[in-house]
Amino acid sequence: MRTPSLLLLIMVAGLASCEKREDVAQDKMLAISELMEAPAASYAPPIASSPNEIPVPAAPAASRKLIYHANVRVKVADLPRANQHMDSLTRSFGAYVEEVSEVREDTEWRHEMKIRIAPAQFAAMLAGLGHLGTVESKRLSTEDVTARHADISARLASKRALEQRYLALLGQARKVTDMVEIEEKMGEIREEIEATESRLRTLNDEVGYSTIRLTYYQLLSQPRPDAPVLSFSSRLLESFYSGWQLLTNLVLGLVAMWPLLLGLAAAVVALRVWWRRRAHRRNG
Repeated sequence: MRTPSLLLLIMVAGLASCEKREDVAQDKMLAISELMEAPAASYAPPIASSPNEIPVPAAPAASRKLIYHANVRVKVADLPRANQHMDSLTRSFGAYVEEVSEVREDTEWRHEMKIRIAPAQFAAMLAGLGHLGTVESKRLSTEDVTARHADISARLASKRALEQRYLALLGQARKVTDMVEIEEKMGEIREEIEATESRLRTLNDEVGYSTIRLTYYQLLSQPRPDAPVLSFSSRLLESFYSGWQLLTNLVLGLVAMWPLLLGLAAAVVALRVWWRRRAHRRNG
């Protein structure tokens, strides 16, 4: 009796997998056809009215799933004032700060932020950042995840449909062993569904909120200590020490030159002997 049940289970699983492949293929073809029928995104050259304004490309068609990223570095004159400006900017545009860090070094006071904002406010937020100070660097990127979103959605729909088929098969099972096997399969399908749902939620979060990584900093001046005022006794002691150092260096230098001095003395003695011999010959 166990064999017909297993054969029935295998046949149902095979039919389910075939239907799963057909559903995924149909969903992919539907997503591709929608992408081909969608109007092409128009692009206008970025326009900046001032050097500190950050150009943003024109918005593409609304049917596409796009992820916007921006990296901006700004030099500010007053960092606490820039912090207040950033607080007002995030509140006015409905953004929120996901990560923040502050570092104060000897020559620089730096603030780093990861800002999440709705794509509709992305361009306005970037324009506001240009008024913090001098924009030293800016980098914008756009990632089109329309096909990936459609693929994950199709996989999720197929897995949910397969779970419903296993659930219906579980209601028809009469043996405990069959029920256990079906429940094991349903557990595997449920894990795959949860993993796919997590991927889809993450992708929707990236599409729903653009990311701006902002770094703004203030240069710190290094105070120079005043030169100490030396008294006359200190200056006299320093002069005596300098003279002693000069005399010591002179003696050490002469000692170090002893081979040269020895050679010079030998040359003088030889010259005097030669001169005396020459004078003696002339007189003789």
